[in-house]
Amino acid sequence: MRFTNGYWLIRPEFEMSYAVEWRRTLSLDGCLTVAAPAHHIEDRGDAIGGAELRVRIDSPMEDVLGVELTHWRGAADARPRFALADEHPAVETGEDGEAAFFRSGRLCARVSKAARGWSVRYEADGRVLTESGYRGMAHARNRETGRCYMVDSLALDVGECVYGLGERFGAFVKNGQSVDMWNADGGTCSEQAYKNVPFYLTNRGYGVFVDDTSDVSFEVASEKVERVQFSVEGERLRYFVIYGPTPKEVLEKYTRLTGRPALPPAWSFGLWLTTSFTTSYDEATTSSFIQGMAERDIPLSVFHFDCFWMKGNRWCDFAWDEETFPDPEGMLARYRARGLRICVWINPYIAQESPLFDEGLRAGYLLRRVDGSVWQTDLWQSGMAVVDVTHPDARTWYCAHLERLLDMGVDCFKTDFGERIPVRGIRYADGSEPLGMHNYYTQLYNRMVFELLEQKRGKGEAVLFARSATAGGQMYPAHWGGDNSACYPSMAETLRGGLSLACCGFGFWSHDISGFEQTAPADVYKRWAAFGLLSSHSRLHGSKSYRVPWLFDEEAVDVVRRFTKLKCSLMPYLYGLAVQAHESGAPMLRPMFMEYPDDPACDALDRQYMLGGDLLVAPVMHADGHVDYYLPEGLWTNLLTGETASGGRWRHETHGFMTLPLMVREGAVIPVGAVCDRPDYDFAAGVTLHVYELEVGETTFVSVPAQDGSAGASYAVTRTQDGVQVETDTDRPYAVVLHAGGHETRVR
Repeated sequence: MRFTNGYWLIRPEFEMSYAVEWRRTLSLDGCLTVAAPAHHIEDRGDAIGGAELRVRIDSPMEDVLGVELTHWRGAADARPRFALADEHPAVETGEDGEAAFFRSGRLCARVSKAARGWSVRYEADGRVLTESGYRGMAHARNRETGRCYMVDSLALDVGECVYGLGERFGAFVKNGQSVDMWNADGGTCSEQAYKNVPFYLTNRGYGVFVDDTSDVSFEVASEKVERVQFSVEGERLRYFVIYGPTPKEVLEKYTRLTGRPALPPAWSFGLWLTTSFTTSYDEATTSSFIQGMAERDIPLSVFHFDCFWMKGNRWCDFAWDEETFPDPEGMLARYRARGLRICVWINPYIAQESPLFDEGLRAGYLLRRVDGSVWQTDLWQSGMAVVDVTHPDARTWYCAHLERLLDMGVDCFKTDFGERIPVRGIRYADGSEPLGMHNYYTQLYNRMVFELLEQKRGKGEAVLFARSATAGGQMYPAHWGGDNSACYPSMAETLRGGLSLACCGFGFWSHDISGFEQTAPADVYKRWAAFGLLSSHSRLHGSKSYRVPWLFDEEAVDVVRRFTKLKCSLMPYLYGLAVQAHESGAPMLRPMFMEYPDDPACDALDRQYMLGGDLLVAPVMHADGHVDYYLPEGLWTNLLTGETASGGRWRHETHGFMTLPLMVREGAVIPVGAVCDRPDYDFAAGVTLHVYELEVGETTFVSVPAQDGSAGASYAVTRTQDGVQVETDTDRPYAVVLHAGGHETRVR
């Protein structure tokens, strides 16, 4: 939302009431509340009439400040609210002749008392992080529509980059962009996003979370190129400033505030294979895929049935199409006997032809218009309605159908859609404001299904494959990137989306390997397979064609086999990262600046990433196999080839389909499992500790988790003059391989 015409002029349709100066301090008791008039107060006459803003600053946890800006405090507000933590930290408030201040931990807000000198400055560790200053905080009224908005803008420093705001497929650095928080099914090649998160992170040690479920509008160094502006409709704006100072510390606090990712089961990290979307399939088809993978020695962990496991135009009725799958229970039992987990597609919409439509209609479980009629559309399914997830009985009814599928042998659900949620003339059962529910709907939808899985399968066994989300959605993993295309540019935009989502605390993320739309050429399929199998979750899925590798070429079989087995063998390392994401909020896939915040060359990198703290991945995105990537300082080793390279520079390489830049950081110890044909096993049994370029006298600590995420085995690895010394708390056998000077030596 833009309110100005250039720097000086206000757009003619808007009446702006900017905070001009501090007038008085209203409270210093556990919070700081000040009054800020929209005009200069010099004498008593100036105190008559005119807008006044109230600014309240509090803290839910150390190093986090909550800022609430209000115009009319009596305005109604029925928006749903994010569930946020409150740790009630010790705070300090006070004022002097120059400013009123509020401090939590190392973070301090200082409200200037200077006449005509309004500013709220945020400081930490002796430096200014950002500031809301001249024409920053404001109330805006549209003269033409009567709609009102609350606005603030925070200053950007020289060289400051802004990241996040959900899973966005455009430029990774958000500077110069206008971004609206509005969940939409727009594909990965558009400016729309399936997962809008009103949180941004900068490379200056802090993040900002706008606590509003509606369509928050961000102007990121665009309307005012020196600031990030954000605005919401209504009479109230609340946001949080979160101090790190490192990016991972910011995410640690942000995910403490909004929720930590649950730990997915180890089996979910293996390869998922699907029927694809509109392809023709029955049990013979799916069995041929499963058998074909086994015959080609490609480990398969999950088989997914997409939409047409149900009859078309009856989605969702949660009933197997009896013509295609006459014996679903027997089929699922046969697949589970082969060691497979089963996923089925669902969404929160009920087609008019579904028998559940009449049930929901009679019981009042479907979203209604204000006139009492059920809201319907023909856009996805003929006459479809939307389940009212604010109605507790509707949630119970919906989950009862899912429970029947779980009893039948289904393990998890692909919770598709959740973005096409109407807002005009809508009435929710709990009275929630429709505008605020548009993005928040998906939170209730995914939570409802995830909690059912936890109840039926137990904590640690629940996992989704979800497309839509908002702030807090990271608690219900995993998420995939939505409908991409079968080409290299879409591969790149998919990665940008994953990097942006990682900046919002989403620890687990996947994508459709080789693209959803169209059918990829064999080279794209093979390059994308390597990338997909070096993501937290890995799925072969498409729209109108199957995605089994032998339909592309025989080398594709070799590529998928190699990287699937590599991922399984890396599970001691990868599941350790999953535990980190669950416990600290650090995502498995990390933008380069997140691991190297002091290297400015990493600020804008978006074609490579860190997989945890020790592995750098640069997917190959060109038909000729060339890849350009940056290595930070240090000596790096390609995990696949053993070749070493010095960092602090760009690398220009050409790779065949069986390799890519998969670089190990100097001083890292990578635990590699003894099993390569499944992702769920005893990770510490027979583990090999690969020690990379550890200096003599240096010690690195490594933990290998158990399958349930609990402590498994710990190792203190020290490089000695003669080799490597290991101290461990386990009596299980292990091996040690030393990588030094480009040579590999088995020392135990």
